Parts: sequence; structure tokens; C-alpha cells
Amino acid sequence: QVQLVESGGGLVQAGGSLRLSCAASGRTFTGYVIGWFRQAPGKERDFVAARSWNTGSTDYADSVKGRFTISRDIAKNTVYLQMNSLKPEDTAVYYCAARVGALVRRTAAAYDYWGQGTQVTVSS
Repeated sequence: QVQLVESGGGLVQAGGSLRLSCAASGRTFTGYVIGWFRQAPGKERDFVAARSWNTGSTDYADSVKGRFTISRDIAKNTVYLQMNSLKPEDTAVYYCAARVGALVRRTAAAYDYWGQGTQVTVSS
């Protein structure tokens, strides 16, 4: 079982940047797909980005493509979500999630493990 610890959220002005981190505790990310999801108040949890640790395959939601980048640090066993050109509509609680396998999936139900979430607030 892998435990996920997120960090890096905060308050930023529109046009600014933040980097979220998702670290694994208990084992490495080898053999997992790591995804980022977000949930705004009163809305469903939406897919943001995902990366296969083994294959390097990535996928992005259309709303963040070109602005967000998901990457990994093998030595630190950590996945990052670099968020640039942030917009007020990016405001949400961001969750890191992991699923066993190599296929990148956009459905939250496909992920087995979840972090506690980190708040991102973008002011206009």
C-alpha cells in the first residue's frame, strides 16, 4: 500500500505559478500511475493530469493543457504538478492519486490511493 502526501498549495494571483508535490510513503511509485484531480466547492472531482511512472506517458485535461506540467523526481520518489498562468477557475482542492498499472486513466474511480488534498486559490 502506498500513502500519498501532498504539499505546495497556497494563494496566488492570476497569472502566477505554483508547484504541487506528491510524495510516496511506504513504497516507491514504481508500477503506479500518478494522477492529479481537483474539486471546487459544489462540483465534482475532475481530472487534471496523470503520468505513468514506468512508461512516462502523460495525459492532461484540455483546460490545463499547455499551462500545467506533470513530472517526476526518481531520487525523491515524488511527482510534481507545475501550474503556470493560473486562472481564478483553477481554484480548487487538488488531490494526488495513485493506481496500480501503466495505463493512464482520467476516471477518479480507477485510482486506488488518495492524498489528503491541498488548497489552491487563485485571486483575480
